[in-house]
Amino acid sequence: MTYYNEMFEGSRVREPYARLSQWVETMPADFRQMKQAEAEALFRRIGITFAVYGEGGDPDRLIPFDMMPRVFEQAEWRRLERGIKQRARALNAFLRDVYGRAEIVRAGRIPARLVYQNEAYEKAVVGVVPPRGVYSHIIGIDLVRTAKDQFYVLEDNCRTPSGVSYMLENREIMMRMFPGLFRGNRIEPVDQYPDLLRRTLESVAPAKCHDRPTCVVLTPGHFNSAYYEHSFLANLMGVELVEGADLFVDGEFVYMRTTQGPKRVDVIYRRIDDPFLDPLCFRPDSMLGVPGLMDVYRSGGVSICSAPGAGVADDKAIYTFVPEMVRFYLGEEPLLQNVQTWTLWKNDDYRYVMENLPDLVVKEVHGSGGYGMLVGPKSTREEIEAFRAKIEADPGNYIAQPTLALSTCPTFVAEGLAPRHVDLRPYCLCGDRIELVPGGLTRVALREGSLVVNSSQGGGVKDTWVLSE
Repeated sequence: MTYYNEMFEGSRVREPYARLSQWVETMPADFRQMKQAEAEALFRRIGITFAVYGEGGDPDRLIPFDMMPRVFEQAEWRRLERGIKQRARALNAFLRDVYGRAEIVRAGRIPARLVYQNEAYEKAVVGVVPPRGVYSHIIGIDLVRTAKDQFYVLEDNCRTPSGVSYMLENREIMMRMFPGLFRGNRIEPVDQYPDLLRRTLESVAPAKCHDRPTCVVLTPGHFNSAYYEHSFLANLMGVELVEGADLFVDGEFVYMRTTQGPKRVDVIYRRIDDPFLDPLCFRPDSMLGVPGLMDVYRSGGVSICSAPGAGVADDKAIYTFVPEMVRFYLGEEPLLQNVQTWTLWKNDDYRYVMENLPDLVVKEVHGSGGYGMLVGPKSTREEIEAFRAKIEADPGNYIAQPTLALSTCPTFVAEGLAPRHVDLRPYCLCGDRIELVPGGLTRVALREGSLVVNSSQGGGVKDTWVLSE
C-alpha cells in the first residue's frame, strides 16, 4: 500500500514545507536531541501528563511530543473549515430534531432503533431545547488524509472532546524553543482559543441570566486522565474549576460555594459524562455530579455545555448517517466525506465483513481511545478469530471500515526524520456563531507502520501550522 507523504511530491519538497526542510538540514543531531530533551522537561515542569487506567503503577505519563510541525496551506485549511462548520451545523440540527419531532426518523432516513435504543440517548431531556438550540458546543472532528485533495471524517466527538490543551501547549513550546521559525514563517495563531471558548459559553447563557454569565468548568477531579486540561482551560478562560461538591441547587438555580458565600452559576462546561451529572436523574451512586442539576437545566436556570444527550450524535453507528443529515437538514451536499463503513446489523454488511475480516478495521460502536478495535492487516490469525467470536455474539455492537492509506508526515525518530501516519482533530465551537481556530491537534503514530495514533496506544502529538496567505 502506498501512502501520501505530506512533505514531498516525488522527490521535491512541497512549498509549505520548504523552510522547514532547510531548518532540518541545518540542525545538528546533538542539537536536536538537546531540544527534544528540553521539550520533555517543559512538558513535565508544566505538568502535561495523561493517565492510562488499569495499567497499575504510576498512571501519569508524558505524551510524546514531536518537534517537526505539520503544515497546511491556507487554501487547504479553508476547504476543511467549510466542511467542518457544515458538519457541526448538521449534527446540532440532528440533536434538535431527535429530542423534538424526530422528522429524520419519521422520513425513514435513520432507523428509529439506532436513535431510541442508543445508550447515549437521554429520555430525561426530550422536549428540552437549550439556548440558541445548540446541543453540542465543542465538537472535535477527527480527520484523515489519503491524498493531496482527499480528506475523510473518521469520527465525530460531540460530548467532551479532549486534547485541545495539547494543541495550545504544542504551539507554546515550539515558539519558546524555536522563535526563529515563527519569524521566518507566516503561521496563523491558535492562542485565541480560550477567549473564543469563553465567548461561546457566555453566548448560550440561559434566558434567566440578566448579567454577564458566570461560567465554570466542572471536572471529575484530579484522578481523571484529562484533569490537566480541565484546570488549564479554566485558568486561561479566567473561570472557576469546580467539582460536584462545590456546586449545589437552591430553588431554580445552581450556586457555587465561595469564601464570600454562594455565587450563582449560569453556564457549566462539564467534563464529566452524562450518567454522573445528577444522582437524582441518572446514576444514584454518582459522587461526581450535583443533585437536582437536571431539574434546573430543564427549567432553564442553567446551561450545560455540551448538553446532556449530545452523545447520541457521535455514536459510530449514527456516524454513517451524517452525510444524510447534511442533505436532510441543510439541503446541501457534504463537503467532507465519511470513510466507507459497514454496519454489522445489516445482513449483507455482516456477511461481507466476516468474509474479509483480515483486511478490515473493526470498531466497537461505543469504543474510544483505540480500544475495542481490530486492525485486521496488523493482527495475528488468533487475534482475528478471537474478535470474530465477539462480533458473532453481538453484531450490532460493531462497524467495519477499510484499512485506509493514512497520509504520513515527517517525524523525528532515533535515526533522524522518517514518515509516520497522522490524523487531525480540529475543535469547532458552536454558540451564537460557529468558529474554529486555524489548526488543531495532530496525533502521530510513532511506531513504524502503525495506524493507531491514540496516546494510550503509543501515539504522540505535534504542532499544526496553517500558513497565512
